Amino acid sequence: MERKKIYLSCPTMHGEEQEFVKEAFDTNWVAPLGPNVNAFEKEMAQYAGISHASALSAGTAAIHLALRLLGIGQGDIVFVPSLTFSASCNPVVYEKAVPVFIDSERDTWNMSPEALEKAYEKYPAPKAVILVHLYGTPAKLDEIKAICDRHGTVLIEDAAESVGSTYKGKHTGTIGKMGIYSFNGNKIITTSGGGMLVSEDEALISKSRFLATQARDPARHYQHSQIGYNYRMSNIVAGIGRGQLLHLEEHKKRKKEIYAQYKEAFADIPEISMNPLNADGDANCWLSCMTIAQGCSVTPDMVMDALEKENIETRPIWKPMHLQPVFADNDFITVQEQGSVAEDIFNRGLCLPSDIKNTEEDMEFIIGIVRGLFQ
Repeated sequence: MERKKIYLSCPTMHGEEQEFVKEAFDTNWVAPLGPNVNAFEKEMAQYAGISHASALSAGTAAIHLALRLLGIGQGDIVFVPSLTFSASCNPVVYEKAVPVFIDSERDTWNMSPEALEKAYEKYPAPKAVILVHLYGTPAKLDEIKAICDRHGTVLIEDAAESVGSTYKGKHTGTIGKMGIYSFNGNKIITTSGGGMLVSEDEALISKSRFLATQARDPARHYQHSQIGYNYRMSNIVAGIGRGQLLHLEEHKKRKKEIYAQYKEAFADIPEISMNPLNADGDANCWLSCMTIAQGCSVTPDMVMDALEKENIETRPIWKPMHLQPVFADNDFITVQEQGSVAEDIFNRGLCLPSDIKNTEEDMEFIIGIVRGLFQ
């Protein structure tokens, strides 16, 4: 008999989600927009401590609209971390702008302030910096925001993976000019698919809603003076989000417990290091990741293969964007004399099962398999 599947990170439903969805059905608000969308925007903004939010179909849509709202277009330079998922930089290309990839630093695995400074020496006038909080760990926001402010560059926070994470008491996504959240199926809370754009700038958020509903002008007839998108979140999906949001802190607590359990379990194995956290922040620990020391006989593929044989899901670390075939012609900035931090983390790392439904037995089984490879 096949052993039960242990997932990397999958949705955890509670019941309140169904109540909000049922209300939408009972009132026939099944089309896009509606009371759940309005309420989810308000509740998410209140939770994050920011004034305005726009509920959208995906985090990718939120990044795209942020770029559109900033007027970024053909030939404009946008700095993006290399160590991230492609959704962080694909929207730059949608607008025919040019992503320039920035290396990571080892303290948090996020964008390196030193590499960012070096990027300005070569490209002194980028139109925006997209900062990703990788795997839920806040980046070095003070340093990076100071660099952006000094150069007059707008900072967009890609907090897709860091919903619920804070930096010096402020939620990630609320410190830059605009922030984006993702509620994809594997995130810490989910709407099955969806995202949100947040900002203190009411005019930007209002314009984002306009663009996300096909940019229809306020006329009786169908009139469009600019290109729009079908990016708004549906009332059904927003109902799921409202129910999930009630449990975000609970999910975060369990994610942090999983990370702590892995860290303690591997503390006596010098070849294993867990992904670093930012001492100035409170990470949601969305995914617990490990790296294996250079030269060790055990490789990330060996760990993933051993777990896969037991029906346990893992993932490699994101493959850096500067190594992706589609971005082969894009520039990459690093302060390393040889190689890069992003590539090193990719080569030596993997994401461990981080599902909040993992039982104590599940965790001990996973840990036992990993430990067995190093004995």
